[in-house]
Amino acid sequence: MKTALCEKELLIQIGIKRKAMYKKAKSFGFTHPIVVSCSQELDVLINKYHDKVS
Repeated sequence: MKTALCEKELLIQIGIKRKAMYKKAKSFGFTHPIVVSCSQELDVLINKYHDKVS
């Protein structure tokens, strides 16, 4: 049960980070360092999620 909660929490965090990244990209453009950094943080969350489910 704990794993399912962790997976659900990661999905929530991924959704929040994705929305934040798109909001920043709309303001700064996709290649701005702030947006790139946010994208890298999103990648880390997605990789953690994939590690949990595989």
